Amino acid sequence: MNDPHTAYEGHLIARPEDRVTFSKALLLGLQHVMAMDVYVVPFIIASALALSQADAASFIQSTFLAAGIGTIIQTAWCMRMPVAQGPSYIPLGAILAIAFAAGGGYAGLGTVFGALIPGALLVILLGMTGGFHRLVRWLVPPIVGGTIILVVGLSLLPIALTANVFNVHGGTTLNQSLLLAATSAVLLIVAMMLGLRWNNRPGLWIRVSSVVIALVGGTLVAWAMGLFSWSSIAAAPWFTLPKLVGVDYALHFSLPAILTFVVIYLVVIAETTGTWFAVSAVIDQPITDQQLDRGAVGEGLSCGVAALVGGTPVTGYSTNAGVISITGVASRMVFVAAGLVLVGLGFLGKFSAAIAAIPSPVIGGMFAVVCITIAMAGIRILRHVHLDERAMLVVGGPIICSFFATLAPKEWVASLPDMLQYLLGSAVTIGAMAAMVLNQILPRAAGDRTQQAAD
Repeated sequence: MNDPHTAYEGHLIARPEDRVTFSKALLLGLQHVMAMDVYVVPFIIASALALSQADAASFIQSTFLAAGIGTIIQTAWCMRMPVAQGPSYIPLGAILAIAFAAGGGYAGLGTVFGALIPGALLVILLGMTGGFHRLVRWLVPPIVGGTIILVVGLSLLPIALTANVFNVHGGTTLNQSLLLAATSAVLLIVAMMLGLRWNNRPGLWIRVSSVVIALVGGTLVAWAMGLFSWSSIAAAPWFTLPKLVGVDYALHFSLPAILTFVVIYLVVIAETTGTWFAVSAVIDQPITDQQLDRGAVGEGLSCGVAALVGGTPVTGYSTNAGVISITGVASRMVFVAAGLVLVGLGFLGKFSAAIAAIPSPVIGGMFAVVCITIAMAGIRILRHVHLDERAMLVVGGPIICSFFATLAPKEWVASLPDMLQYLLGSAVTIGAMAAMVLNQILPRAAGDRTQQAAD
């Protein structure tokens, strides 16, 4: 996807195959985990299904465990790129609909997990047959890849601001929320700039620790303002076991539910392909056909394992591409460490409670800066694409579509058929699909065959 004649404009301290010390890998892995909102999807599902506190806590832990195993599978064995796996937002509507149709509550999750496994096997088969990379090469040339990355950054930004900053929680006021978000964002930017300014060992540590500095600094400010409590961390147990499918959940298979998730998985893997290209742009390393196929296998394995350990489908997280850009460290060792931290959080209730206790505005401020770094990675690619009138529509149309999905009235979306609701629930997916379709259907100017071949 990347132009081999174009020099990368960022600065990486460590490339994917570079080794880093154990302490640095652990610190950076923890940073990646803290930048991911792993607990949000299971928390939403647990709340909607009215699970008991114990069942909800176990469900959240299972999601951490699934994300950790999936990250290790992709980074160490399958795709072998610095990619972190986390729960996808796309299947949320389908999961709740299937669970409620199966009776709701704890019992309804057994049918959900039964629907997840067959679809995961089909994704694995798509990668093993080699058909996945042919599909991607046809549908995702540089102009589409750059557009998808840009859409990812722009689509996540409203979520960072609306869900975490403008949507105040508890006794927090909007002004206090804005102050906390600004604090974490400024701390992150300052740490990044200091790390680039001081090109020595202390400067490198400041840069690679920038996300932790932002989150810890923002949380301390929240504590000083009386907006952070240690009680949930103190009350959490140190060690708990997640609940597993076949042991704690009775597995049920429903054909309509399985067919629904076959379609959902195709949308999820379109989303994760955009994430892979975002990582590829940040590390300045084109994705090979073999990596694409192995990535599909890894995605299927990750989702299958997630179902077996009682979690929801996991997919590549774009946020972590932004963290790579910020820290300058793309070593796969860091992502293996992140996977191990996530697995550990699947058993350490107190540690996961500490991450979940970080105030939302603090996360939102940091997340907003990360979103911008992702969007700029897309712009770097698009700068080297011939942007004629057709190309501007290929790039601009998906941006309109993604914002349409973000801003569409919820009441109107709820009136649509279920499948359309699932699609409109992900601005990234709508934007990615629009980019691929527009690039195929918009007519090219006469004599534009050279550009077509380049694409």
